[in-house]
Amino acid sequence: MNNGKSLNSKKLDSKLQDVNNVIFEAVKVCEKDSVALLALLRQVEHLHREIREGVFQESLPDNRQALYSLLKEIEAEGGWPYIERMRLKAFLSKMLDDSNLR
Repeated sequence: MNNGKSLNSKKLDSKLQDVNNVIFEAVKVCEKDSVALLALLRQVEHLHREIREGVFQESLPDNRQALYSLLKEIEAEGGWPYIERMRLKAFLSKMLDDSNLR
């Protein structure tokens, strides 16, 4: 029984690594192009939202035991996934720092 779960886990790990590789290849292509990088960030955010609001919500537990298991997993693996946005103040500060260097 654990072999099936382990096999699925290995397949998922492999797929996640593939996704990671594709994203970092796109980052390299976009390097130093802030508009392209912004588009990439928007796409990642869109995918996050689509997964969260779609299949993730549909997969949420329907009993206390499964909910407890999910919450334990969230706590053990670093909390809830979150996509942080750059604060406008930090963005403007970076712009000012860059203009002072010129």
